[in-house]
Amino acid sequence: MGRRQRDRRRQQQQQRRERGGGGDGQGRDPAGWAGGYPEIVKENALFERYYAALRIVPEGEWEPFMAALREPLPATFRITGYKSHANEILHCLKNKYFKELQDLVVDGQKIEVPQPLSWYPEELAWHTNLSRKILRKSPELEKFHQFLVSETECGNLSRQEAVSMIPPLLLNVSPHHKILDMCAAPGSKTAQLIEMLHADMNVPFPEGFVIANDVDNKRCYLLVHQAKRLNSPCIMVVNHDASSIPNLQMDVNGKKEILFYDRILCDVPCSGDGTMRKNIDVWKKWTTQNSLQLHGLQLRIATRGVEQLAEGGRMVYSTCSLNPVENEAVITSLLEKSQGALELADVSSELPGLKWMPGITQWKVMLKDGQWFEDWKEVPSNRQAQIRPTMFPIKDEEKLKAMHLERCLRILPHHQNTGGFFVAVLIKKSPMPWNKRQPKLQWKLLQKTGDTAVPTSTTEDGSVETIEEQPPEDEQAREVQDSLNSECEQSKKDGVCGPPPSKRMKLFGFKEDPFVFLSEDDPLFPSIQKFYALDPSFPKMNLLTRTQEGKKRHLYMVSKELRNVLVNNSEKMKVINTGIKVWSRNSDGEQFGCAFRLAQEGIYTLYPFINARIINVCIDDVKVLLTQENPFLSKFSNETQKLVKDMAMGSIVLRYDPDPNRLDTLQCPVVLCGWHGKTSLRAFVPKNERLHYLRMMGVEVFQAKRKEEDLRSKMEEGNQDDNAELVEEAADGDGTMQLGCSKQH
Repeated sequence: MGRRQRDRRRQQQQQRRERGGGGDGQGRDPAGWAGGYPEIVKENALFERYYAALRIVPEGEWEPFMAALREPLPATFRITGYKSHANEILHCLKNKYFKELQDLVVDGQKIEVPQPLSWYPEELAWHTNLSRKILRKSPELEKFHQFLVSETECGNLSRQEAVSMIPPLLLNVSPHHKILDMCAAPGSKTAQLIEMLHADMNVPFPEGFVIANDVDNKRCYLLVHQAKRLNSPCIMVVNHDASSIPNLQMDVNGKKEILFYDRILCDVPCSGDGTMRKNIDVWKKWTTQNSLQLHGLQLRIATRGVEQLAEGGRMVYSTCSLNPVENEAVITSLLEKSQGALELADVSSELPGLKWMPGITQWKVMLKDGQWFEDWKEVPSNRQAQIRPTMFPIKDEEKLKAMHLERCLRILPHHQNTGGFFVAVLIKKSPMPWNKRQPKLQWKLLQKTGDTAVPTSTTEDGSVETIEEQPPEDEQAREVQDSLNSECEQSKKDGVCGPPPSKRMKLFGFKEDPFVFLSEDDPLFPSIQKFYALDPSFPKMNLLTRTQEGKKRHLYMVSKELRNVLVNNSEKMKVINTGIKVWSRNSDGEQFGCAFRLAQEGIYTLYPFINARIINVCIDDVKVLLTQENPFLSKFSNETQKLVKDMAMGSIVLRYDPDPNRLDTLQCPVVLCGWHGKTSLRAFVPKNERLHYLRMMGVEVFQAKRKEEDLRSKMEEGNQDDNAELVEEAADGDGTMQLGCSKQH
């Protein structure tokens, strides 16, 4: 929004106030505006009848269950665990913001100090009795809300529903795992997975990676925004239908092998009746028809997931629904089709403190008109397109007992003041029965070579049975791999990974720029390597750009494993985004020997390889850098001035190491990108990241909303990378900031 539009809007609002609230100048009755939309009645007779009959709630708990569903969902947030300063954020929360909430009363409601979620490790997740509406609207909570928003923007906090945090924890991720998130948007769970990969901040490139997929092109960009906050070179966002996501290949010791994932998160689309506390529209719209329509899609997505899971791998299936048709029915069908290849894992001891109910083994199916069916045989032929046999529990007691459906987790809202949720953890013990023959891609290749086809038949539930005996799997694999290798070598363009060439793809969403890796002899790299004295171990082959022609504006970096995936699958995969920005072109830099300056987003990934242009600064220098626009060198300590004196102008690294003897100062290392000018030194750090570091150092950065609105035009005109708009307003006449240290250790 431009300045003129803002001024015009302010004038219109002032005129309305003068006219007594009439938006059209006719003096409307203010009471008509005060009414707003009619409040949604939190009642649904069909919902209550359905779940009361299924007995998903323990005896005597129905009233507390329904009462909890009618209450607003409390706000919950999570501290990102892989950042080295997570402990500093926790300390700041406990000793500053939580103390200010004590004994506070808002709208007649006493504010409870946030409490840690008992089942989340290391006190990194917290909940409060504040609803999101109160948190946003109350002036008394403005400071705390601003803190949450700002820290969320720079990736240090994630505001996420409590039950949504459970599936990534149960995946039990290690830094070397290859992970697929099948239905990833909006991305809060994906962010958790990325954090787990980076559990050790001393390793810039974990061996593992996350491929985050979503079928909705627009939601993929929301996913990119979430992932970008975490600045990881190990995340790739792709846009495919999860039920038919393609098999990918990787180069392993010179041979192409199909990629199987160590961990898969299968958080499928669902009816969402567990989210009634947050999405109150569900009360009005809920019907059993939603679950009946989604069951088939959920089963197809879960089936595709287990097909791509490595043997010994773990897949978590989850929904925010309470309906067994979307939950236990899908798991039962999957286990039955797997013929022993899958088993439900017992995770009862993995999250101590979490209250849950076991999965149910008996349920009925109901149409939206209230008609019940207990068995597939009862369904009339005109309803068999709506109701499928996989929606019913199995009758064989021995089979049912062997499935261990009680190992599924059902989270009920009234037990720990959360939303409703369902989670099942599956372990793959052997290949799926229908995958013991050649996959579809391999089958076509064998037909091309004239090999004899093996006849198969399709069973009632959609799985494939082989009629004749097949040759040994490893012999097939060798033949297929040879075919794959020759085909891929002919079709692959060196280093260029563009979107699929199919014309149909262009009809869906935006056409993405290609991903072009730097060649071995790219003329750009030597000047960069020399200027920053990059270590010989620096993986320059992992650098990429988003343009094939013209000047390269930005350089991005991915991990070695993601490069492998990109290069070998450019023809079959629609990649929306990958890589972390590490360098940006700066025309002024060319005269100093390097046209590319460092980017703050990728500095923690890049720093271990840089051996030159590093300046170690003290805590007072960091405050000057973060509170002033372009401070003169005379503002800095003598040590810093000496280090800078003989250094050529251009992009630099500013490193702060904590002083263990000064416990009242910031106790985590900080790495910033900066620029050394002729007479000045400045930091290139985004606004929210500046505010984060200042908070951790005890500097008060809060600005009231009214003052912020007066400054908004200045903030929008300024360069986000070059200034710290909010803190500058508190500066005095000579450009220094009035520092009010509020941190108490």
